[in-house]
This record gives sequence, C-alpha cells and structure tokens, in this order.
Amino acid sequence: MADWDVLVAGGGNAALCAAIAAARQGRRALVVEAAPKFYRGGNTRHTRNMRCAHDEATSTLTGPYTEDEFFEDLMRVTDGNTDEALSRMMIAKSKPMLGWIQQQGVRFQPSLGGTISLGRTNSFFLGGGRSMLNALYRTAEKLGVEIRYEHEVIGLDISDRRFQAARVRNPNGEEVVRASAFVAACGGFQADIDWLKQGWGEKAENFLIRGTPYNRGTVTRMLIDSGVMQIGDASQCHAVAIDARAPRYDGGIITRLDCVVLGVVVNTAAERFYDEGEDIWPKRYAIWGRLVANQPDQKAFIIFDAPNIPRFMPSLYPPISAPSLRELASKLELDPDVFERTINEFNKAVIGGKPFDTNAKDGNATEGLAINKTNWAQRIETPPYYAYPVRPGITFTYLGVKVDHDARMVMADGAPSENLFAAGEIMAGNVLGQGYAAGIGMTIGAVFGRIAGEEAARHVA
Repeated sequence: MADWDVLVAGGGNAALCAAIAAARQGRRALVVEAAPKFYRGGNTRHTRNMRCAHDEATSTLTGPYTEDEFFEDLMRVTDGNTDEALSRMMIAKSKPMLGWIQQQGVRFQPSLGGTISLGRTNSFFLGGGRSMLNALYRTAEKLGVEIRYEHEVIGLDISDRRFQAARVRNPNGEEVVRASAFVAACGGFQADIDWLKQGWGEKAENFLIRGTPYNRGTVTRMLIDSGVMQIGDASQCHAVAIDARAPRYDGGIITRLDCVVLGVVVNTAAERFYDEGEDIWPKRYAIWGRLVANQPDQKAFIIFDAPNIPRFMPSLYPPISAPSLRELASKLELDPDVFERTINEFNKAVIGGKPFDTNAKDGNATEGLAINKTNWAQRIETPPYYAYPVRPGITFTYLGVKVDHDARMVMADGAPSENLFAAGEIMAGNVLGQGYAAGIGMTIGAVFGRIAGEEAARHVA
C-alpha cells in the first residue's frame, strides 16, 4: 500500500504548483526537497517575473500579450527548436495561470518600465522570487502538504512504466517512500560540473552557477537510466553573462548584468565578437552566456561610458572605471593599443542619431565593421569609462525527460508512463530546445506543475 498519494521531488515553483494542485484534488502530497530550508526552492529563489499570455491590460500589465505573439517570441528565441504543439498548449494554459497563481497567495507588483522592457509581457512578483516562493509554501502547508527538507531522492523503483517507490536520504539515514504517483520537479543538473563538461568540455570549469549547489540532476539520471526518454543535450542551457566576480554558486539575480545594449563587449584579446544590438534585451540576453563561453578563458568585458550609468540595474559589484580608455584597459589587463583601437573604430562607425530608447529597435547602428552593432549604437566617448568583467552564468540545463500534454513522462520506446510526471527545469527542453525569453522558465514550471499535480491526483489508485 502506498504511503502517499503523490510524491513530489523538488521544492521550487514547479514542485509547489504540483503539490498544491494535487492537494486541491483531495490527495495526500509529500514534497521532498534536497536542500536545507534556507536554500529551498532552487532557482525560484532568484527569479523576478513570469511571462503569461493575456488579452488585455491589467493592474500589473500595460497591455495585451496574445498567444500568437508569445508563440512568435518563443519561435524566435529557440530558432524553431521546440515542440510546437506542446508549446502552444503551454501558452494557452498560461492565460489562466496569472489568476490561479494569485489564488495561491502570490502577489504581483505594478508593471516596470525602463530598460527592462517587460511591462506589457511579464508580471513581476511583489517581493521577488523568495516572496513568491514563501506564498506557495504557506498555501501548500495550509492544504496539508507535508514538506521535508534535506531529503534527497537517491533511488527510484520503476517497473513496467510504473513508479513504485523512491529511496530517500535524510539527515537520519535512508528511507523508502511509496506513492501512487511521482512528480519530478527537482531542477536541472547545472551544479554538476562534470556533467556540464560532457557538453562543454573543459570550458565548464570557468562557468558560474547562478543557483544553489543542490541542482545536480540525480533524479534526471535515474529516470533516464530507468527507461524514460531523454530530450535535449548537455550543451543546451539558460546561460547569461554575469559579473565575473560572482561566487561559484548562488549569486542569483543580483550578479546578472543588463547593460550589453548600452555599449560594446570585448573578449580578452580586446576585440568585439558579436552584435550587441541584435534585439531588445529581454529577448536576447540569454545568448550572452553561450557567447562568452566560447571566448578565450570564458571571459569578456562590457564597456560603456558615463551617460549610461543610470540606464540599467547595476550588479552587486561596482563597475571598474578609469578616466581614459588606456587606463581602463590596464585595469582590465587588456592590451591598451588593441583596446583603444577597437573602441575608436567603433566610434567612427556609428551612424544615426535617434534618441536612445531600449523599448524598441532604433536603427542607430555602425557601418563598415566586421561585426556591426545593428541597434542602440552610441559612441563611447564621455569619461569616465566603465567596464564589467563577465563570465557565463548557468541558470539551468535543458537536457531532461520527454513529457506529453498531461505532463506525463514518455518512455524511451515512445509509450507513456503510467504514473510518472515532470514539471519545470527537468522537462524544460521540451519547450526550450535552445535560447530563452525572460520569465518563460517560471511559465514552464507553473503551467506544467499544475498539470502534473492534477494528473497525478487522477492516477491515485
């Protein structure tokens, strides 16, 4: 006989949405979170917003964001590398999610403007990710969901496409937990550097992990080894450019840098390597971790001048500054001659003079460079000059398990599992074959978490 109706592995947005949804169906749900209580919630702790389709402006959103526009944005950032039918379903179900998530105690703040450019598309959590997470925990506990911290799933008993039990390590030893249904919502494997190396090679040694050290993908490995279909590969992930001075783990949102569009980015050879003005920042910021990962020493520098200091949210760390380009180069340990030449050539190539506005592409560009900046090009000419050193910051990985429209895991032979479900980062590769759009990770977690919880509840024997 099962000890629980639904066992949920994980402690973030996806896991709690699943547990709450199952509890609201009258099921007994147990959440096992590998991390201690202080570090509960994985990447949800560091998030700020969620992207959902909606038909009209609300008290927290400035205008409509249709399902078709959402889908077009997703297709653009993934370059079509997505399960289109599954993604359209997720987008459609994201519309009622804004209301459902608020019913669970989550609150949103008024829309944000400025360089974030997300006031119409994304809802920002009042108090940030921790506040959102705390609200979900309060609701789950009120509904009778049991939460156990420092409980890590280290073994799975799966036979004939059916989950039987999980072996769980806890502070007092090990135990076997039996449940009628299992929901895997325990994140990616980004904290396992050796696994990252399978996709990235030795470059991964220079990667910084934006979240906790607890997302090691142990459940993902066990599921795949137990016959669940794998989706994605070890090189695909949400990777952004973050301050190179950030800690190896858990730097979170305060180490991310949103100022690429305001200047230029050079590598350790003091040379530009990509178009900094390709698109509006929230649609393209997640490409920069991968771009920096492919540069020498996996390091680069964002360079800008005095007028741009108030135009973005700064990192936890102050920018490096100098009164001249050559002095800045010296502080960055770059060749001063090459650095000065790179910036001067960029300045000479700038054309167009529209007022600076990151809410839309402005066509202010460069002309004649090997790599032109296609929008928001400004001369870097007003001292003091500033720089942020950046490295790849890995948020979460996309290699995971295949699911169907019921969030049910699909076995390697293509048959659906009986009572195995997944939500969040562990199955994000179904939607995100590559690329990222701001706030979509929370959408994947919330939508598939709710589906997984409701479907798991239906499969209780």
